[in-house]
Order: sequence, then C-alpha cells, then structure tokens
Amino acid sequence: MTATPVHSMVRVIDEARATDFYRRAFGLVPADRIAFDDFTLIYLRNATSPFELELTVNKGRAEPYALGDGYGHFAVVVDDLDGEHARMEADQLKPGPLRELKHGGARVARFFFIKDPDGYSIEVIERGGRFR
Repeated sequence: MTATPVHSMVRVIDEARATDFYRRAFGLVPADRIAFDDFTLIYLRNATSPFELELTVNKGRAEPYALGDGYGHFAVVVDDLDGEHARMEADQLKPGPLRELKHGGARVARFFFIKDPDGYSIEVIERGGRFR
C-alpha cells in the first residue's frame, strides 16, 4: 500500500486573519471552504503542490489554543531564502533569524522559522542540501 499525504491541519481562532497570513507569507489561497454548524474547514493550497493546509475554525471559540511544549511544525521549500526572509520582514510578518544546519560538514538545511497568528511554527527551507 502507498499512502499519499493530502493535508495537515491547524486550529485557528480568526479565519480572516489566518487566511490573510498564509496568503501573504506563502501564496496559499482557499481551494475549498466547508461550513458546518459548529466548525468551518478551509483548505489552502497554491499552484506548486496539491498538498493542502486545512484550517479548522471552531465556532464560538475565543481563547487561543494551547499549543503544548512539543516542537511541532510544518515546512515549505523556497528557491531564494534570503529574498523570502526580506520580503516577509518588509511585510511585517516577523520571520525569525536565518539559520544553517550541518552534519559532517555538509549542509542539511538553511532555514528560518515564522509563526502564524495563532502561534504555529512554519519552517521555511532553502532548496538544496536534503531539500531539493
């Protein structure tokens, strides 16, 4: 059996704020929106991949979600890490510092993290090394 990854999900408080962030930061736009009585699912994607980010908005929830102390995140790959970092800084999206991870002298990844409005971490990785 071969499983095909299709989406990852995060819970958000404010749909408009979350969709605006993901559009500005990563070019992800709603591909589908399904409203139920108690919650709404918004599936975001862009033209570079069929993989989607599912935003779940639980109606009536006002307090932020406790994200825990685990270091979970999802990652995207970009061609121009410096350019994306500068663009996000100029757009006041508050990217973290540029970092590089090496193993045995070889680059594994060059990257930075950014947080969405709900506090979820996204790793932005430069294409190359392990991530082609």
